[in-house]
Amino acid sequence: MAETRAGVVGAGILGLAIARRLAETRPDVKVTVLDKEDRVAAHQTGHNSGVAHAGLYYEPGSLKATLCRRGIGLLKDYCADRNLPYEECGKVVVARDAAELAALDEIERRATANGVPGLRRLTGGELREIEPHAAGVAALHSPTTAIADFPAVARSLAEDVTKGGGEVRLGFEVVRIGRAGDRVTVASPHEELTFDRLVVCAGLQSDRVARLAGDSPAPAIIPFRGEYYRLVPSRTDLVRGLIYPVPDPRYPFLGVHFTRRVDGGVDVGPNAVLALAREGYRRRDVRPADLWETLRWPGFRHLARQHWRTGARELYGSAVKRAFVAEARGFVPELTAADVVPAPAGVRAQAVDPDGSLVDDFRMGRLGPVTTVRNAPSPAATSSLAIAEHVTEGF
Repeated sequence: MAETRAGVVGAGILGLAIARRLAETRPDVKVTVLDKEDRVAAHQTGHNSGVAHAGLYYEPGSLKATLCRRGIGLLKDYCADRNLPYEECGKVVVARDAAELAALDEIERRATANGVPGLRRLTGGELREIEPHAAGVAALHSPTTAIADFPAVARSLAEDVTKGGGEVRLGFEVVRIGRAGDRVTVASPHEELTFDRLVVCAGLQSDRVARLAGDSPAPAIIPFRGEYYRLVPSRTDLVRGLIYPVPDPRYPFLGVHFTRRVDGGVDVGPNAVLALAREGYRRRDVRPADLWETLRWPGFRHLARQHWRTGARELYGSAVKRAFVAEARGFVPELTAADVVPAPAGVRAQAVDPDGSLVDDFRMGRLGPVTTVRNAPSPAATSSLAIAEHVTEGF
């Protein structure tokens, strides 16, 4: 049997999961992962909240819902098999007042339809039995929502790839992709490789790399920085697990929340502010070419016109600590500004269509021998092993 050469652009958790799936299930495939960084999980995988989502929010029947429910089971088993951190600390989604009850009802409907196990509606009193310092008139409890160490999972997946005969090539920046019949050439500034199949899942650069392969400009990636604070060690007892708000259905962002980490710390956040660089984790990170690309995308201009008030509110919370803390205090009233210190930020690769619509579901495409993953936001890390099954089906 002739060997099939498969390339995967992107050494985040998703690209590595796809490569591992091919290396372990297809002995006829020689897989090579390419990434411009000097380490795996350098961007979204290494800067996320570490939450393994149970599937509460997603429209039943959507790829997000289906792959999240499948993915969390696979992730739990994988972490157990590899002795990686995975803790079902549970999550409460809290309605602060009666105005949020209808939205909480909708989340409960979706979660039930998605088969989220152990789901329970709570009164305000029952909420405080689970999270003694939380406040709200009602809540939804998901006991199987968990926390994991996704960079550790990614490193383990990379080891699986190499053990399965594959290769992880770091420091390989893809600058050109050519298609000639059934062959795909992928070039860095110094080298050119040829593959029979190529999968592009380049995260914050996914639209750019997809365009190199001949895909359409839409959707474009607009980078949003998510800023966090972290509870000081003496105040981590304010939160037992995960405390989330009822999200605004207009946005794919979940709002400021409290997230326990596998190391015992507790993060508060994130907000969502426009990043001035695709990989701009600090406020001072500005890359004019990235910013210009964002500003000239028609979808961003539509988005800004429609939602400038929300954007202004997020910027205010970013600039003024007491405003950020006040938002979080709506769920944990005892929280004070002295209880938190700045924590590392992340950048979300948010796909935006030309009309300004924020792409919510996973979006993938096919161009002959090239598969492109154009939108894979949260819960992509949770879903990564299931996405790998989906992408490699019929490979």
